[in-house]
This record gives sequence, structure tokens and C-alpha cells, in this order.
Amino acid sequence: MDIVIETPKGSRIKYKYDENHGFFRLKKILPEGLVFPFDFGFIPGTKGEDGDPIDVLVISEFQGFPGCLMDCRIIGCIQAEQSSNGKNIRNDRFLAIPEQSGVFENAISIEDIPSTIITQVEKFFTNYLEGEGKIFIPLGNLNAAQAMSLLTAEKASV
Repeated sequence: MDIVIETPKGSRIKYKYDENHGFFRLKKILPEGLVFPFDFGFIPGTKGEDGDPIDVLVISEFQGFPGCLMDCRIIGCIQAEQSSNGKNIRNDRFLAIPEQSGVFENAISIEDIPSTIITQVEKFFTNYLEGEGKIFIPLGNLNAAQAMSLLTAEKASV
């Protein structure tokens, strides 16, 4: 599955694809010490409840760059709600592995990733969104098959 990277692993700078201009726009700078734990991007041609393309965190030992197109397999999903100004919306984070990964080549589903990584990813999004005045509420995790079913349903509703 094609994933477009918006923000690379290790970056304090959050980029967002601007469909109107066809470029990546600097969205914000994260506080000192807060960086993206892995490449963050989206699935082209999709739309989540928040109105943006469906979010994907690409777990790997290397980093991409804004605009990099990666061939990945979906291994799971952190289901989540995002709360802002008393309004809750779903904003799930799908998890993927690049087909070129050596370290995670045997990771087929979320169960194959150390639970500490998943916990750290949840904490990252909690801290990241807190800086925007939003609350990130993890609702549970889906394995690869469940995540693909959810993704298929969400893509069908676009």
C-alpha cells in the first residue's frame, strides 16, 4: 500500500501536504525535546473523520523525507478519539512497515512489535496533541486483519 510521508522520523518540524498547491507546508514546530518517533504520513485518496487523509505511522529503522512515497504493509491501528473544545472525533493512527525494512521484515501484525513501542507512540500523540490544546484518547489496538477491514470500510465511505 502506498504511504506518503509528510513528516520524517526524528523531526521537530511538522509538515502537511497542501493539496491546493501540491507542496508540503510547514505546519508547526514541536517543543524542544519532542520529535516524531517514526515517519508520519497518510494514505492517498482517503479521508478520515477529521477531514484529512487517513494517518499512518511508518515504523522502521530508517527515515524518509516529506513527499517520499513508501510501499508499506499495514500491521495494525491505534484507535483513538481526539477531543477539542468539548467535541470528540475519531482520529485513528494506522501502523505500517515499509517493505524494504530489514529490522521489521517479519512484523506482520501489531503483536509483532514490542508493546513498549506502541505505548511510546500513544504517549507521543498524547503530548503532541496536548500542545495544540487537544486531548488524545487511545481506545484500543487493532491487529493487521482488523485494521485492513476498518481501512477498507473507511475507504468505501469516501
